[in-house]
Amino acid sequence: MSKNPSKPSLWRTVKAIAWSFVGLRARGDYEEDIKNLSPIHIIVVGLIGVFLFVAVLVLLANWMVAR
Repeated sequence: MSKNPSKPSLWRTVKAIAWSFVGLRARGDYEEDIKNLSPIHIIVVGLIGVFLFVAVLVLLANWMVAR
């Protein structure tokens, strides 16, 4: 764990949310994210990630049905 807490950044939030979607995250990294990330960033990036995931599934389903 780093001794200097880093500023919350959008890129770090995107990486943390992406790893959370996959389900692979080390406990130390998770605890560091809790301390350093902004809750607003987490909510916004999480909602965008869910929207993109659902949109890709809908497009994939439409493409498979159209074949």
